[in-house]
Amino acid sequence: MERDDAILRLKRLEGQDLRTLSDRYNVTVWKEGKLNKGWAGHVIERYLGLPINSAQSPNFGSWELKIVPLKYLKTGDIVVKETMAITMIDPVNVLQKEFEESHLMAKLKKIVVCARMFESKEEKSAILVKVSTFDLNEPKIYSQVKADYDIVRVTIKNKGFDALTGKMGILVQPRTKGPGHGSTSRAFYARKTFVAHILGLSKQPLQIF
Repeated sequence: MERDDAILRLKRLEGQDLRTLSDRYNVTVWKEGKLNKGWAGHVIERYLGLPINSAQSPNFGSWELKIVPLKYLKTGDIVVKETMAITMIDPVNVLQKEFEESHLMAKLKKIVVCARMFESKEEKSAILVKVSTFDLNEPKIYSQVKADYDIVRVTIKNKGFDALTGKMGILVQPRTKGPGHGSTSRAFYARKTFVAHILGLSKQPLQIF
């Protein structure tokens, strides 16, 4: 499916409750008391006719689909609830590939981000608030994401994979991914400020150094 076609379809979902659609598309939200954390994304994928997968190549060949949760502040403002997982970090692959050939670049080059409202841990409702697109072609942002990737490469080379920390990176950070605090797997995450920029929710310009 071409990205423009997908955007037209997804725009029709804005304002609708993904929790209701989960039943229509047979997506499991809770199983034996455990939350399927990716349920909202699975609903979107089923809606677009995409088989559920977690491959490192972009979902639709040339572009990537992401879904992120938003939340309300007490002031009534809507903000990004958490960072956005982009792709897993394979230390061997990262060492071998320059940014231009990386999975990170492939995932961020052309993306569609669906923002849904997080109401509560019970996940009884999840309104799709906004559908946005992003291309990694703005020179300053491109350069900063590349620099964030290169920091990870240098750290793995000089100090090892375990030396990666979420404190690294201005727009994209390497963080542990997986159940429990003892997880050793890591992934690239877009920081909340970066996600807010992608969604057009930022009240201030990105702080790029």
